[in-house]
Amino acid sequence: MRKITIVCVGKLKEKYWQDAVNEYTKRISRFAEIKITEIEESKIIDGAQATINKALQEEAKKILNLTQNKIVIPLCIEGKQQDSVGFCKTIINATDNGELCFVIGSSYGLDNIIKNLGTPLSFGKMTLPHQLMRVVLCEQIYRAFTIQNNITYHK
Repeated sequence: MRKITIVCVGKLKEKYWQDAVNEYTKRISRFAEIKITEIEESKIIDGAQATINKALQEEAKKILNLTQNKIVIPLCIEGKQQDSVGFCKTIINATDNGELCFVIGSSYGLDNIIKNLGTPLSFGKMTLPHQLMRVVLCEQIYRAFTIQNNITYHK
């Protein structure tokens, strides 16, 4: 069975986000094992760039421990954009070769060391809250499997 991990910085606080993610992970489980791992977002007190960079580096250390021996796709605005069919091909090709791991950063993004782990992917030029991004990613993973399996959901 295909394996997909999603590493997320921060927790889903609102029940409606949790419900949406749970629904899509349940749907995905027909096609792949999916695991979501949350790591604690580093505290940023003053908003200075040096403080933000230090926080991103701390988060990167935790992320690195969770992404070993996986095919990593960091999600960031600088990444490559794909349509849903292209995303489907990315998922299928990656999971044919090992365990796929998406990484969603905090509201401050990801450290460059994480962005350089794999081929970054962008879901568009607009900034999305990282909680919403988790829902969108899960929906797109499910959509990819429906495309691959010729299920009419994706139409």
